[in-house]
Amino acid sequence: MSRTPARAEHIMKTRKQKTPVSKRATRRPPKRGVAPRRPATARGKAASAASASSRSHDDGSLTLAAECTVAEAESLKAQLVRRLDEAGPVTVDVSAVQRIDTAGLQLLAAFVRDRRTAGRAVQWRGRAAALDSAAGLLGLRDMLELSGEVSR
Repeated sequence: MSRTPARAEHIMKTRKQKTPVSKRATRRPPKRGVAPRRPATARGKAASAASASSRSHDDGSLTLAAECTVAEAESLKAQLVRRLDEAGPVTVDVSAVQRIDTAGLQLLAAFVRDRRTAGRAVQWRGRAAALDSAAGLLGLRDMLELSGEVSR
């Protein structure tokens, strides 16, 4: 059955016209008793501020925070950059690390690589299952030299 041009024209004229969709959704008032949601960036900053940050010590050691994720990457990078050119060995205490993602591992790998290239040592203090498993998954365990552990 072939449609004639007149039939197609008739269908187009009688078709219900769609109303244009606005580009912005209207905001609904919040439910009673429910706090308004903060944007994702504000939640991430609050979470990173709430978690313990990495701490540098005068003895050339650095204690990593429990969370070494992309949300904390900027502060971790700043701490590592400060320790990059130290003459003596830098001891990184990983005993508090509970969660680490690819961003955290990339920063640690770059730090170890740059220190090694400059002929400077990086030592590890403590043990973190999260760091061991993540480094193993990404094939960075040997590069990071995680087997050489310094005792407390």
